[in-house]
Amino acid sequence: MARILLHTLALAALFMNLSVALPVARAEAQTAGPMQIPMQISWEVRNRFRLFREERDFLLQADAGRGRSVLAAEQALSVQSDGRGWARNTVGRLCIDVTGRVSEPCTRDNVKESYLTPVDHPVTVRLAGQVPVGATCAWTFDDGDGPQSSTFDCAEPVNLRVRYGRTTAALVDVASAEGTQRVTTEIAVRDIFIAGLGDSIASGEGNPDRPIALADEGFCFRYYLSSATSQYYRPSRAGYRGGRACEAPDSLQVWQRQGAHWFNPACHRSLYSYQTRTALQLAVQYPHIAVTYLPLACTGATIADGLFGSQRFRECPPSKSNSTCQGTVNSQIAELREALTAAKRRQPERTLDLVLLSIGANDIYFSGLVADVIVDYPTERVLFRRSGVMATVDDSRSVLARDLPQGFAKMREALRPLVGDLSRVVYTSYANPTLTESGGPCPGGRAGFEIHPSFNAEPRRLATVSAFVQNEFLPQLKAMARCEAGILCRNPQADRMTFVDAHQSAFAGHGFCARAQTDPEFDRECFAANGESFNTDLVVAAGQPMVCGRSPSEYRAYLPRARWVRDANDSYFAAMTYPQGLPASMQPSDIHDATWGVLSAVYGGAVHPSAEGHAVMADAAVPAAAAVLQLDAGAPDVVSRPMTPVEGR
Repeated sequence: MARILLHTLALAALFMNLSVALPVARAEAQTAGPMQIPMQISWEVRNRFRLFREERDFLLQADAGRGRSVLAAEQALSVQSDGRGWARNTVGRLCIDVTGRVSEPCTRDNVKESYLTPVDHPVTVRLAGQVPVGATCAWTFDDGDGPQSSTFDCAEPVNLRVRYGRTTAALVDVASAEGTQRVTTEIAVRDIFIAGLGDSIASGEGNPDRPIALADEGFCFRYYLSSATSQYYRPSRAGYRGGRACEAPDSLQVWQRQGAHWFNPACHRSLYSYQTRTALQLAVQYPHIAVTYLPLACTGATIADGLFGSQRFRECPPSKSNSTCQGTVNSQIAELREALTAAKRRQPERTLDLVLLSIGANDIYFSGLVADVIVDYPTERVLFRRSGVMATVDDSRSVLARDLPQGFAKMREALRPLVGDLSRVVYTSYANPTLTESGGPCPGGRAGFEIHPSFNAEPRRLATVSAFVQNEFLPQLKAMARCEAGILCRNPQADRMTFVDAHQSAFAGHGFCARAQTDPEFDRECFAANGESFNTDLVVAAGQPMVCGRSPSEYRAYLPRARWVRDANDSYFAAMTYPQGLPASMQPSDIHDATWGVLSAVYGGAVHPSAEGHAVMADAAVPAAAAVLQLDAGAPDVVSRPMTPVEGR
């Protein structure tokens, strides 16, 4: 603690925005007073989350995250953006395009860099501590190819690029009225290569980087197997000028122009995902590293179809074509293997340092369990059961006991040659989305789910699914990841993944049914506790779908809320997704079709963590990742110290 205090005082004495300084000797920390901190060289990597093209996006995160948890930083940024979300601007400035292709090279801060295999990194170097007023600093940097020197006022930082894989010796001669002193240190940037794998929880489903903009008017949907007059209205998309009545169909192309924006639409990858936030927080927290992050997780993925096999697009990338989307996403394992092969071709020593992973929920039909809980109309229940959209707890239990352990074994064998030590696979478990503060399930009902007339979180079915998730699914996942409780692993010690579940208790009281007086005003006034938030009169609803009379455009997807899990209303109001990647047999006839009505309410992230929920998951994953990477270990107590005055200067 003494070293941390001196460290903080050194920064405050030099410059309010000064970077984290290198630690000083324990003996000096114990004896030096607040104004007697020896001079030392401080350095940090600039724009060190390498997914960001522009430093301003990293600085936004660094400023928000300084001294805060990921959750507190997310809440601060959400208020700062008035709930519109910090990612809405950042999403257009990444080193990965909307199709998921890595930009090689990627122009970052006006410098072309290889994304997967950087050859150098930008750093800022400063002189910290008790620097004499008006002193002049003669800097010398040498990475083995010969020294490079320059002279500045000691108050000025020095920006340079240092070679990756080499140690750069830094030396500064400090000239002042008191004489000349020499300070030295070594600069070595550790570039950490992190891959994100898994399903919708890993990809960030429920949190589009740029949320949908809603219109004041209503948009018509039909019921299943009903007459033409059986219709209902929900908020339309802002900017849509086509037919809003069910009798006035329009093309999907026109409708999709006003869709929500994801940095990868096909997989609904989001910058708010816990995996992105974990990798980003490591970069924020540790100034001497750079993080090269490769997001590959995809909503809807299972171990078989997603990790090992291709899967359908969730949503098509923006296109001027009016053709039907038939795209598929490549296997995540294959994509990772290809990226590593390409990296090693350029840098044979390049290795994968860490894998962030969440998988298994789709394997046990979790979305089918959700459908079984919330779909209440008999007609829809019959249709969904026949089409395989709904699942029972018995269906899930059977897969959990028989198929999922085999899938985990196969996954281990595939990851081992890519990452080496399987402890470098940080498996972050799911949170139970239904829990109240007491630990019991949400009471159920239509509140939060009335976005579709057939939805109702039926209490008995909800309690059954909640108990299965809490008492069977989550414990079994832990056993599979850690090779415990009778799970067969080839070598239990070597096959054990690093397992994260510290966030699960935090979600209690923040399930989809949580409400508080601190929730956004729009939520409190317009999402009714009795489940009657939308006008049922077709004439009224066509012009004003909300009972509260307020504009749906006032909804803010990223304001802090008591619930850290998106309900179906949130899903529609944040994303209103029309999954074009559905099989041909499920494609709707037009954009007012009943299929669109159901899917638009759930395919944008219903019963998935909000940005706050993902931040809480990241807060649990960051310490585990840092421990695996040994980011808090290995630095000597003394890295630099003032030298005796140099004679003749």
